[in-house]
Amino acid sequence: MSDLIPHQNPVDPPLSPDEAAIEATRAPLMEHLVELRDRLIWSVGAIAVGFAICFSVWKFILHWLLLPYENAVIAVKGVEALNSTMSLISTAPLEAFITQIKVAMFGGICLAFPMIAFQLYRFVAPGLYSHEKRAFTPFLVMAPVLFTMGAAMAYFVVMPMVMQFSLRQEFAPTEGGVGVVYQGKISEYVGMITTLILGFGACFQLPVVQVLLGRAGIVDGQTWLENGRYAIFGIFVVAAIVTPPDVISQFSLAIPLILLYYIGAFLVKMGEPKEAASG
Repeated sequence: MSDLIPHQNPVDPPLSPDEAAIEATRAPLMEHLVELRDRLIWSVGAIAVGFAICFSVWKFILHWLLLPYENAVIAVKGVEALNSTMSLISTAPLEAFITQIKVAMFGGICLAFPMIAFQLYRFVAPGLYSHEKRAFTPFLVMAPVLFTMGAAMAYFVVMPMVMQFSLRQEFAPTEGGVGVVYQGKISEYVGMITTLILGFGACFQLPVVQVLLGRAGIVDGQTWLENGRYAIFGIFVVAAIVTPPDVISQFSLAIPLILLYYIGAFLVKMGEPKEAASG
């Protein structure tokens, strides 16, 4: 009995290659925590490096973020309004500086996204079977593309619509009364547009999550399709949380997400074996 390998029953069937590979990478809990710490350090370090780079060019990034507002002002009031009354304001002593930090952090997260995704993969890969590792292929290919699509929609479509709608709510004072003039704060504008860009980019990862779960054999395509009505309700809830409190922004996110949900469901179903799909 002393010659037996610890933790292995001699009557157990031989391990498959996948199981043997996972068994070879088995480690105590403390080693997993140490590895998680190392992955987090690399991710935070990547964000810090990205933050430093973006902080050195924060004016360029801020100008890029302000373009939707500038275009909305030109569309509603004309180009001359930019040079007169439509500049964004700062109402707190450190508001402008904090805005610079927000802009640099936004850019740092975007720059660090590939490193964060790589560290996530390196952490979970040892515990995956070979077919589950292959499930990461669509993640590596589709995730950046869909994130860019979501960010572009927030930047080029949603934000201009929101700003034009906001500017059209102004009205001139009546005789003996008061009017409404838009005077936006720079911190609130930057917070809104960065939240929309990151929120849309993250929400557009929905087909990636569906494909990953399908390739890993956790949720099949038919299940995604049969539960579509619940998904639609959940999408509208998420859209209400991510977007500003207006119906235009909510529908601008919810409608593409519903389309992406069914695209992801059909992709999962198409990738299943024919006998499993028919069953």
